[in-house]
Formats: sequence, structure tokens, C-alpha cells
Amino acid sequence: MLIECIPNLSEGRRTDVVARMAEVVGHVAGVRLLDFSFDASHNRSVFTLVGGPAAVEQAVLALFERAVADIDLRTHRGEHPRLGAVDVVPLVPIDGVSMADCVALAKQLGASVAERFKIPVYSYEEAASDPGRKNLEDIRRGEFEGLSAKMAEARWAPDFGPPAPHPTAGASVIGARMPLIAYNINLATDRLDVARKIAAAIRHSSGGYRFVKAMGVKLEERGLAQVSMNLTNYEKTPIFRVFETVKREAARYGVAVLESEIVGLVPSAALVDAAAFYLQLERFTPDQVLEKRLRSPSNES
Repeated sequence: MLIECIPNLSEGRRTDVVARMAEVVGHVAGVRLLDFSFDASHNRSVFTLVGGPAAVEQAVLALFERAVADIDLRTHRGEHPRLGAVDVVPLVPIDGVSMADCVALAKQLGASVAERFKIPVYSYEEAASDPGRKNLEDIRRGEFEGLSAKMAEARWAPDFGPPAPHPTAGASVIGARMPLIAYNINLATDRLDVARKIAAAIRHSSGGYRFVKAMGVKLEERGLAQVSMNLTNYEKTPIFRVFETVKREAARYGVAVLESEIVGLVPSAALVDAAAFYLQLERFTPDQVLEKRLRSPSNES
């Protein structure tokens, strides 16, 4: 049984703190830390780990313990929206588990986090308690600074835990979803207004692609504007389509694309699709990828 878990934590500047969080995950038996990355502009770190349900739960609770000790949102500043020290914990079914299993684990984790750390927890995506809490951006709107006022409204009572934010760790969002790709495109400009206009043009909530969530941010230390995205279904809205659209939209404002980046891990099929598109490969199939063929069972007797 394998579940992928991608905790997002509100720390991306103090490398020693991020290293300690990675270390606690590495000490949990039955969990493999596949990747972790951190970004100073966003002031955020993203961990990707896999394991069985019990081991994943233990690893997430260990991350919460470390984050509560090391992160104080009262002094936290960064480009990425956040409402918690451990901001969001998505669970993704990989092998031998169903989405229902991940939903059950998300709710179990929410109850455990609330009880152990006195942190309010919201359930989202497939674990959402009602349709108004399915989308992460709706739950996170107002961020940590607006959380006390938001939670005073009855409709924003948490699914688990106290009715007010933790004083330093805020609140957390835990849920279950299908795989997504965290994808950013950096523009060759510092114009935040251009990045925001492009994000509005491509994201689903404002009339863009169905499986794109996007926002415009500024990378202060590099003097660049960025279109930061989550691609929630790379098969129906592939990376190359998003890249080409951003490039065309940027050109309308006289701006070029400087580079793009993938945060965390990405399914190989998404990159193969991009290669096939840009190389204009004729009659190409994924079976022509050497590594894929090597992993396939032999047809020889």
C-alpha cells in the first residue's frame, strides 16, 4: 500500500529549519522521502514522501511537531499565500489504496493534529465536508492574518480542533486528491501586473483552463515576476499548452518568458507529452522511450 503525501510548510529561508524537517521524515520507518525543495521568495518548502497509511501518518505528525516548534507565522512573510505553519497536506493514492482510503486517512490525521497540537484543521478536495470547502484557495483566502475574523463566522468553523487559530501555527488544511504538477513560469520583467493579468487569463476560476490554478507573484530577490500554477490534470491541460498560452499572453505586453520550473516531482508522461509536442514527432508512442521499454515484461518465451 503506497500513499504519496506532499506537505507544504511555511518556511523556505532558514535552511537549517528545512533540513531538520526533512530529517524527522527520514527517521520514520516505512516512509521514503522522495524529494524536498524550498524557495526564499515564496518562503515555503514542499516535501514529497511515500509510504503506507500508518507510516505516512507518523511522518506527518512528526512534521507538525517540528513545524510548531520552529515556525511562527506572526513574523512570517512570503509571496505564497498561507494560513498555517503546516499549510496544506494532500494525500494521493498511488498503489494498493483507493481515494476513499486517502479520505479516511485525511480525516484521521485532521483529528490527531487537532487533538495533539491544538491546531484547527480544515478538510479539502475529496475529503471536504461540503462543496464550499473543496477548493484550497477558498479556505486559505484571508490567510493567517485574517484567520481569526474568518473563523468567527459559523460557516468557517474548522472540521477538527479549536474554534480559533493556533497563536503561532495558524490552521492547517488536510485532504485527498489526484496528482497535480506545481509549475511556475518566470517572466523577463519585474512587472507584477503583467503576471497577475496572465494568471487571470489562464486560471479556471476566472475563465481560463479547467485544470489550472494560477496566481501572479514577484520574486523580489531576482527582480522577476512569476506566474505560479498548479496543474490539476496534466492529461486534459498539458504543460506545453499552458506554457504556450503564457508565452502568447506575455507577448501582448511586450514581455518574454525567461524560464520555467517544476516544484517537486512530475509524472514522466507529462514530460513525454511536452517532448512529443515540441519535437513534432510523427507516429510517436510512449513505448519508444527506452526506460519504459526496459521496465516492460518481455514478450520473448
